[in-house]
Amino acid sequence: MTEVVATNETILVVGGGISGMTAALEAAETGKQVVLVEKRPYLGGRVSQLYKYFPKLCFPTCGLEINQRRAKMNPNLRVLTMAEVTGLKGEKGNYTATVRISPRYVNGNCTACGECEKAVSSEFDDEYNYGLGKRKGAYLPYRMAHPAQYVLDPRLIGTPEAEQAKAACKYDAIDLDMREESVDFPCGAVIWATGWQPYDAAKIQPYGYDRFPNVITSVEFERLADPQGPTGGKLVRPSDGKEAKRVAFIQCAGSRDRNHLLHCSRICCMASLKQCTYVADAWGKDADVSVYYIDLRAIDRFEDFYAKVRGIEQVKFIKSKPASIVADKEGNPVVHGVDTEGYNRYADTFDLVVLAVGMEPSVDRASFPVDIVLNREGFIEADEANGGVFAAGCASDALDVNRAVQHATGTALRAIQAVHGAAGVEG
Repeated sequence: MTEVVATNETILVVGGGISGMTAALEAAETGKQVVLVEKRPYLGGRVSQLYKYFPKLCFPTCGLEINQRRAKMNPNLRVLTMAEVTGLKGEKGNYTATVRISPRYVNGNCTACGECEKAVSSEFDDEYNYGLGKRKGAYLPYRMAHPAQYVLDPRLIGTPEAEQAKAACKYDAIDLDMREESVDFPCGAVIWATGWQPYDAAKIQPYGYDRFPNVITSVEFERLADPQGPTGGKLVRPSDGKEAKRVAFIQCAGSRDRNHLLHCSRICCMASLKQCTYVADAWGKDADVSVYYIDLRAIDRFEDFYAKVRGIEQVKFIKSKPASIVADKEGNPVVHGVDTEGYNRYADTFDLVVLAVGMEPSVDRASFPVDIVLNREGFIEADEANGGVFAAGCASDALDVNRAVQHATGTALRAIQAVHGAAGVEG
């Protein structure tokens, strides 16, 4: 049975992505007790699924490794994975949280040796790679997963394969008797850091995401480019494994659109510019990249990166919002539209089309365990009516990683002030 030691000065952080980890660590390193709840089997969130950051094109593994090390070393931080907050009652300084914990079927004895994975044969869609590949029924979510523990897919439980996995483990780490549990504990403030999710591209019917396999999203393309991804970093298209040298990036796919997302997600332009470099680096002179855009939003230091990508000979920019995408007999996506600078019609054929989908909140209004003030886009507003519940990172707005981390640090401070105020502590 899971036990959580907490008081009304404990800070609960919901969501273990980069913002949640930052907020939790910043608070814990001031001496506050922190409970970090993450619904996935690992920490890191969507940042862990990136291949590179813009504009430096560095790898996110460095920052994640530092945060993981901080988490391991801090005795004030309690991490609950595969867990969700199902209830929150009370007021600022005096909440009771209810957390549901799903069974991992693997205990703390796990050394991540991988013998259980070898012992099973069943495969399932790999959530970490957005379903672009398969994973075993016994799996380590990704190479740098924290905690570094395997997971047994619940679909294996009760089958001979589950017993095979248990028999293969030399460390008695497979526990097939684990059950879902619910724990209650007090806390004084809550940081909601549930992040964002990519807009459902299937809703943008003219672009055919759900009909043409060679029309994918920007987050899926990120996994294709990663050497640790489903194709080993080879830029190939899903339908037939053909090399994707002619690639189109369509900006504002579902964003700034009254039929879909009203807001600009701020990161999509930069993410596509970053991904242009993936194609150019992979194929050199054979690369053929087109970026279809309404306008490109590259502010401050990002302007230099935009100019750098503009200077790549193999990348061209077409000021246009494409009208539709169809597929030819070979499965090649064909982008139709009008160039809004020259007002010329086009029907451009590509190996692969990448939709730059926007960011929307991961949690909708109906799913919050407590009343909370949201804006029209569904992000959490900074409002006194929220009491001791504060938003961090992309739970508050569409933000890039840098701004999300900065926001999370500020949110940690506000949560600390809230529990101090409730406890009558100055400072």
